[in-house]
Amino acid sequence: MAMHANAAVELNGELSQGALIRAKVQPGTQVFLNDQAIKVNPQGQFVFGFARDAQSEQMLKLVYPDGLTELKPLKINTREYKIQNITGISKKIMQPDPKAQARAAQDSKQVKQARSQFTASDAFTQQFIWPLTGRISGVYGSQRIYNGKPGTPHYGVDIAAKTGTVVVAPADGVISLSVPDMFYSGGTMIIDHGYGVSSSFLHLSKLYVQPGQLVKQGDRVAEVGSTGRSTGPHLDWRINWYQVRLDPETVVPSMKSVVAKQ
Repeated sequence: MAMHANAAVELNGELSQGALIRAKVQPGTQVFLNDQAIKVNPQGQFVFGFARDAQSEQMLKLVYPDGLTELKPLKINTREYKIQNITGISKKIMQPDPKAQARAAQDSKQVKQARSQFTASDAFTQQFIWPLTGRISGVYGSQRIYNGKPGTPHYGVDIAAKTGTVVVAPADGVISLSVPDMFYSGGTMIIDHGYGVSSSFLHLSKLYVQPGQLVKQGDRVAEVGSTGRSTGPHLDWRINWYQVRLDPETVVPSMKSVVAKQ
């Protein structure tokens, strides 16, 4: 395979499960991750991510404007996730009634549609900030075993806070979903940061913005709550690259360092 004389790709971010990677190549280059085409902006910037259980070997393919190709193998670091066993959970909680299941399925459809959108915003290139600061009470990738049955892994980072605590936009974006009462996630908001990257906020008590509204980093967009299936007031913040669920802690400075500067 022909190699480009000036082949170069900048990768920013740790190559690990759950990570968001921001990258840059020569403008006009076509990029593929394991044969999946990745959109590249006019400046040569692009973004992608690795799922919770992504395979350790991935392949990045670059097709330069002159037609020459480079294959770049990526070695992905694997992670160990926290496992928690919980017993004594009632059947009603474990198995919602058919009406509730239908409602949850419709909610899931709306969320999937919002995360599938593509917008040509370059907000994904910004240094993200925490939507609020506080004690981290839940981490990405952790999994609970309910009555011996594995539950769905947790795909966000939980920040404990009082109901009514203000939530801000971690980066510029457009509101793609704003619903006050989803079955599992209660007050739910999604901000589209461009090129498939989105933030989701769950269990909100108040939502200040509506779909289609533009927000800037740091804008007040919602308030913390305990709506939906929640055990107490907190913000569940999630990051996606389209349908790939990523770890929000890979796009921000550590909470400890941020709190220390306050």
